[in-house]
Amino acid sequence: MGAAAAAWLADALLVLHGLVVLFVVGLLPLVWIGARCGWRWVRRRRLRLTHLGLMGFIAAQAWLGQLCPLTVWEQHLRRLAGQQAYRESFIEHWVSRLLYWDLPWWTFVAAYTLFAGLIALAWWWVPPERPTRSRTGQETM
Repeated sequence: MGAAAAAWLADALLVLHGLVVLFVVGLLPLVWIGARCGWRWVRRRRLRLTHLGLMGFIAAQAWLGQLCPLTVWEQHLRRLAGQQAYRESFIEHWVSRLLYWDLPWWTFVAAYTLFAGLIALAWWWVPPERPTRSRTGQETM
């Protein structure tokens, strides 16, 4: 893989990482708002399972002292590109400032654990739809 391709992939991965953060953080308030507004999509079981599973994975990684796999992969690609960690490009400059904060590790563990707990509580406050059985006896979601 060439340096230019590795740099481009690292930037693309950083954008993907930002979108994952947006999904994880943004869906919780949308679930609460959607429950009040009657939005049926906020009760979709697969969406909610994905949300809870992803946040559970993030919290577990923090408890284990592990970096996010997307961060590890991005840093590897940057090294392949001959870049130092987070050398400035437009995309990288803005997205990395939103994602990477210089705080003690325990603050991230606490924040991820709290947020995972809030997502789990949302299952109780705004329960997802239960799977239904079709005429063929198969579950649908």
